[in-house]
Amino acid sequence: MISIVIPVKDGGSDLVRCLEAIRRQRVDEDVEIVVVDSGSSDGSPDRARQRGARVVEIAAHEFNHGRTRNLGAGLALGDVLVFTTQDAYACEDDWLGRLVAAARGGEEVAGAYGRQVPHEGATPPERYFLDFLYGDLPRVQRLGGRGDVSYEVTLFSNVNAAMRTDVWSAYPFADDLIMSEDQEWSRRVLRDGYAIVYEPAAAVRHSHAYSVAGAFRRFFDSGASADRAYLGESRRSRGALRRGAARYALGEAAWLWRTGQRRWLPYAAAYEVAKFAGLQLGLRHRRLPTSLKRRFSALPAYWDREADGAR
Repeated sequence: MISIVIPVKDGGSDLVRCLEAIRRQRVDEDVEIVVVDSGSSDGSPDRARQRGARVVEIAAHEFNHGRTRNLGAGLALGDVLVFTTQDAYACEDDWLGRLVAAARGGEEVAGAYGRQVPHEGATPPERYFLDFLYGDLPRVQRLGGRGDVSYEVTLFSNVNAAMRTDVWSAYPFADDLIMSEDQEWSRRVLRDGYAIVYEPAAAVRHSHAYSVAGAFRRFFDSGASADRAYLGESRRSRGALRRGAARYALGEAAWLWRTGQRRWLPYAAAYEVAKFAGLQLGLRHRRLPTSLKRRFSALPAYWDREADGAR
């Protein structure tokens, strides 16, 4: 059996679209959907139940990216766990089969993740971002001889991912991070000698329409999780991140120019500066007072809990 775990909060029509796309999948085994709803007020739990999902409801303040997914995975009955989100949906009706086959690729494979293709109408910076991270070429990620961690090696996303249940049981998601629970997970399994498979043919539609301020907050939270996710202890890891950021910025500007989207250059510059500033502040979050962290974060309540735990 395949178990699909979806965290939900006011999913609305996005959730319906996601669930309908799952129902269209062509696989020769049973599929169950486990929805963990964190305080929806728009009827999302009923919508999910009407489409065959098993629903567990928690209070909004109980949500945490890792903890909530662990809750859903613990309730699942399948031997393979698939993780997706309410605002993502399968591009083709063989998405699930391709993703699960990649996750079952051998004992050395800890998990697999698939491509994210932007929604129609996504901004050029968001389209470039997703193509830069994912792209159309398959790959297998392993730690090299030095065991250096980098954002490229640990890349893994619970928007579109699968793993065997026995692997998750041995390596549940961290439940004390504000985000990047997926890359923290990949870092641990890679360090223990596993491989991660990227299967671009298992694609979902998924993108965000962040404002400049929203991008800043998102990347602040990412930076706050980075030292346990995609940054290693060595200087080489931070150097790889800086080089990747420079390559990304130059590549995006060249792409916008080359594809006749030059009017987006000023916006892209402001957008990328906001992301970079958020990331850098997030990397240094331990030096900041809780009041500033709340203001900078997309999940301000997390910092209240962290402050309470420190006392």
